[in-house]
Amino acid sequence: MTTILIICGAGASSTFLASRMRALATSRGIPLTIQAASDDELDARLPSTDVLLVGAHLAGDFDSIVERAASSGVPAYLLPDTVFGPGGAEAAFALATGPAPIGHSASNN
Repeated sequence: MTTILIICGAGASSTFLASRMRALATSRGIPLTIQAASDDELDARLPSTDVLLVGAHLAGDFDSIVERAASSGVPAYLLPDTVFGPGGAEAAFALATGPAPIGHSASNN
């Protein structure tokens, strides 16, 4: 089963997004594990992560996060700030489950 990890500053925004994405996965019959965490938890969570989604407010640290994720073989994607609003779970879901190179930004899709 694929595990998607969403990180943000404190873990609150990512928790809400993860919940909405889990609902989408369930409604589509797609077996995914979608988890949320703060950026402080990233290194501990990477070994069990297949795809990393990074909150837009961490854009200043994105290059460093990509390097950390790459060392574990995990592709990382920068989420646009709109994913935390209505309909954002759909965009985040598409980003996490679609093809894109590591370090790719959602705004570049």
